Amino acid sequence: MNKQPVTISIVIPTYNRLARLQRVLAALAKQSYPNDQFEVVIVSDGSTDGTAEYCQQAQTPFHLHFIQQANAGPAAARNRGVAAARGNIVLFLDDDVVPAPNLIGEHVRLHEERSNRVVLGTMLTPPDATLSPWVAWEQAMLEKQYRAMTSGIWPATARQFYTGNTSLARQLVLAAGGFDERFRRAEDIELAYRLNKLGVEFVFAPQAAGYHYAERSFASWLATPYTYGRNDIVFGREQQVDLLGFVRSEFAQRNQLTRWLVWVLLDRPRASAMALAIMPHLALLAHRLLGERGSRPIYSAIFNLRYYQGVADELGGRDRFFAPESAITAARL
Repeated sequence: MNKQPVTISIVIPTYNRLARLQRVLAALAKQSYPNDQFEVVIVSDGSTDGTAEYCQQAQTPFHLHFIQQANAGPAAARNRGVAAARGNIVLFLDDDVVPAPNLIGEHVRLHEERSNRVVLGTMLTPPDATLSPWVAWEQAMLEKQYRAMTSGIWPATARQFYTGNTSLARQLVLAAGGFDERFRRAEDIELAYRLNKLGVEFVFAPQAAGYHYAERSFASWLATPYTYGRNDIVFGREQQVDLLGFVRSEFAQRNQLTRWLVWVLLDRPRASAMALAIMPHLALLAHRLLGERGSRPIYSAIFNLRYYQGVADELGGRDRFFAPESAITAARL
């Protein structure tokens, strides 16, 4: 155990991903930042794949703190990690994001320039990975956001607070109240809205790169946008942020196919189920014939249909989603 003061704590929640976690730890051992100036806090969220046995015996050049908890979700795991962290800065890293050698140093450098900021690193597609088509689509959309922030099309905001590779002062997390453990998806964005109210600065750091070895089933991928849609309305309601206005503005900018599908299928469960049964097969066929260029519009349509269905369900139906803002305001009064 190192006696020198730790300046940054890397908090990694994990659940049954030992092989990927080992790869992350190996990359952390090769950071250009001094090993005696950071620690790694791993929180196993009920893993049953040997994660505990490995971490308890692992020999690392940095201080490794392992915590085991019953499965309670990533928000609870990150809160446990923050509570145990000794560093002034907390860097949240996912167990499938392999850091480039300068990742920690870049995060620290930006915090040394100015306090009261949130540093948003990147989660890039690994050059040596073969991703499922739907995961490749998700990565492409993420990298599209990175290009937009790099080119100045839009600034970094709370909506880019992805805890796969993000850092901020530990005291800021505590001052905001930590992660809300009610939410198992988009819990990072919910915290970001509360951080935004504290007046933090969100900074995009393209040089703080991690490689995202993402993989999940299509069923898991399909469940995500619906939950995001519902949660966006919940967050807006609870945080008194006009997320509905933002959602509608985004919808108006979607391509014609997506807007047509949402208009036709929203709140029509049989037709929607039929479309969602057919479109994944079309996407796979398009991917085989044309690659990502062919499948990307179809996966976008699937994702957005499920997202806007979540929004509409949380609002109370398609009529509320498509209603003029004046009608929504009147209904609240």
